[in-house]
Amino acid sequence: MPQVASLKVQPRERAGKGAARATRRADLVPGVVYGGKAEPTLISVEPRTLVTLMHNPNFRITIFDMEVEGAKPQRTMAMDVQLHPVTDRPIHVDFRRVDKNTSVKVPVPVRFLNEAGSPGIKVGGVLNIVRHDIEVRVKPDEIPDHIDVDLTGLKIGDSVHINAITLPKGVKPTVARNFTICSIAPPTVFVEAEVATTAAAAEGDAAAPAADGKAAPAAPGAAAPAAGGKAAAPAADAKAPAKKK
Repeated sequence: MPQVASLKVQPRERAGKGAARATRRADLVPGVVYGGKAEPTLISVEPRTLVTLMHNPNFRITIFDMEVEGAKPQRTMAMDVQLHPVTDRPIHVDFRRVDKNTSVKVPVPVRFLNEAGSPGIKVGGVLNIVRHDIEVRVKPDEIPDHIDVDLTGLKIGDSVHINAITLPKGVKPTVARNFTICSIAPPTVFVEAEVATTAAAAEGDAAAPAADGKAAPAAPGAAAPAAGGKAAAPAADAKAPAKKK
């Protein structure tokens, strides 16, 4: 069953950008309630109340019994919240009227169960979550609190797709393809250790002398060392001038 919460809002008299800015200057968030057979209703919401509701993971799947001053309560759901690009504060909110026959698109959180029953995780594998929630189409009274994914028996390299999940009755994904929800990835620590070991071995091979004890060939133009260990004088390319008689 979906969560139900009460929400008190204030009506707004005027629409438009100027009226919305005036509402924000009054330290309120402008919004609108639409849908159903009634005309859209302009509202304003106390920002602290809205932010608190938004921090609830089930904010988008909660049904709000909205109380507008001077009107009877109406069942609504939050459809969209616009945030300020710098401060991330809500600057506008949209609610939709719903009834038992309304079909809505909502993101339902995914809950991952039985990590201890996954052989891949037991040997150091990592749970790679591709989707933290799944968008579904459902009627308001049939919205599930969460969708469970059982990790029992999953090995490294295994993945879970939406077709492997038994969804509650009346719940259908909005994406038609068989998308991935999660997978068990190999442990990254082993790979990093192997790379570090290989690099260290390569450095050691470069610094070690040749196995037969011979010195490495000198670069072209360089003088070869003498037998006693001293460097030999460079060979003269031209003959010394003859002495004058």
